[in-house]
Formats: sequence, structure tokens, C-alpha cells
Amino acid sequence: MRSLVVAENENGRVADATLRVITAALQRALPVDVFLPDPALASTVEKIAGIERVLMMAGAASEYVVPETLAAQLHRMHAMHGPYSLIAASHRTLGRSALPRAAALVGGAFIPDVIAVEGEGSFVRSLYAGSVIANVNTASAVTFATFRASSFAPAADSGGNGRRVIAEPIAGFSRTKLVERQASAQTGRELSDARIVVAGGRGLGSKDNMERLGKLAEKMGAALGASRAAVDAGYAPNSAQVGQTGKMVAPDVYLAFGISGAIQHLAGMKDSKTIVAVNKDPDAPIFSVADIGLVGDLFEVVGEIEAQVGAGGTSR
Repeated sequence: MRSLVVAENENGRVADATLRVITAALQRALPVDVFLPDPALASTVEKIAGIERVLMMAGAASEYVVPETLAAQLHRMHAMHGPYSLIAASHRTLGRSALPRAAALVGGAFIPDVIAVEGEGSFVRSLYAGSVIANVNTASAVTFATFRASSFAPAADSGGNGRRVIAEPIAGFSRTKLVERQASAQTGRELSDARIVVAGGRGLGSKDNMERLGKLAEKMGAALGASRAAVDAGYAPNSAQVGQTGKMVAPDVYLAFGISGAIQHLAGMKDSKTIVAVNKDPDAPIFSVADIGLVGDLFEVVGEIEAQVGAGGTSR
């Protein structure tokens, strides 16, 4: 049996989330193939450590593939190049939409938002915004699963020697067409995959101050996050929201400025490896999960960090 990972194209490169899903698939100790809808990335993907085969299909680039077409492609891949016991993708828009459809076509199981791999048919996922951790075992011949990228380290993008395999193309799903992509305003890196997240809350007091924090995040090579209170106040776009009704993140470092720490927000970031909180309220709930807490004026702290970054300091 084998595993198949669906690769995603991000700004002309293999998405970092894809490298992390490959790491998850390799933990099953079974051969791993990569399905590459965009043949232009073949020379890059075949060098990823641990990959045995790179399956390519002539046609539209991956950024134009609709979920219905991808599901049909995965059905064909399983029949012609498998059998696969696991077909995996990152827990992002395309994977969340396509893999349940593919599971229905194949007659397999679907497990979303996996955070750990316990064995060939055993996975771990969180429920109720992280309040419950579930061990899920499946006896299905093929399992379709989306993986939370931030829970895994990226696979090495060199040292591999994958073999290219040309797959027979299929007709695209004609009733759905991706007409246009409109990216929301975003500062720094992709929030879900960032190693460092700089997040602001209602304590920032204004949209201008959130933009200031965003510029700092960009200089640090970090992603900008926000609490729901800050988003509701209009300080940041919805795409930056971290929490139960926003994005779940688990970066190496999470810097929280002016965030009180409502339980809904904590659910989205409490798995971060190191949490640094700055708040003027010594009783703020954020301090209950913080590894490093500072009671004080967040603007003074931000100013000090800006001075260090501007002087050539690093974000490490």
C-alpha cells in the first residue's frame, strides 16, 4: 500500500503546507507519492526527500482546479496508480472541499484536521476547538484526510529522487468554474503556516496601531493575527482572526499584544510552542497560557522591538 499527497501551488512554488503534509504521510512508514496538478513544479517536487513518485496530469495549473475536478482526478489516481491506503492534503480550502467528494466516489473514509499520525490507520484530531482530542482508527481500505499543517515540520525540499509518472488527463467538471481569485489584504506570511505570529487585540485601540503591528510582523518575517474583538472593531480583516471562529495556529512563537485571552481565542493558539503575552491587566486570562508574560504598556514594548528589528535584530 502507498500514500498519496496532493500538492498545492503557492505563488509559483510548492506550498509550505504541502511539505508539512508530506512529513505526516512519511510517518506511516509507507511509500509516498505526490499528485501534482501543475506540471511546472515537477522539477522541484521530485527533489523532496522521501518522495518515490511524482504523478503529473496535463491540464490547468493547480490554482485553477475546482474541487469537483480534483475529486474525480483522485478517484482515477487511486484506481490507476494505487491502491492507496491514504490520500492526503492540507486542511485548507481546496483539500477540505475536494477530499470529502473523492472519499464518496471511492467509498472510503474521510478524516478532517488531523494533528498527529499514530499508525497506518490511526490518527489524532481535535474537536470542539481543541477542547477534546480524539484518537480515530479507520478500517477503511482507503482513508482521505486533511492535515493541520502547523502540527508538522516541513519535509526537506532537497535530497530526494522522485520518479515522474504521467497520468491520463480527465475532463474537467463543467458546471463549476473558478472565475477569479481575490486575496484579502494580508501582512507578512500566511497565518496558518507561519513559524512566528504577531497578534493584536482590542487593546491596540485603532486600525492604525494594527497596521503598525502588521509592519513589524512583516519585518520579522512573521504573520499578523488578531483577536475576534479586534476584527469586530474593524482593526483587522477576517482573514487575520485567530480563535474558535477564526484560524487555528500553532507556530513556534506567538506574540500577543493587547489580547485579554477569551476562551474562544485561546482555543485557536494555545498549542503554540512559545506564547509571549503583553497586557496592562495583570489578571488577563492570556497569562494563564503564556510562557512569558509582561504586564505593561504594549506600545512601549512594540517600540522596543521595532528598535531592535530596525537595528538589524532578528526574529529568532
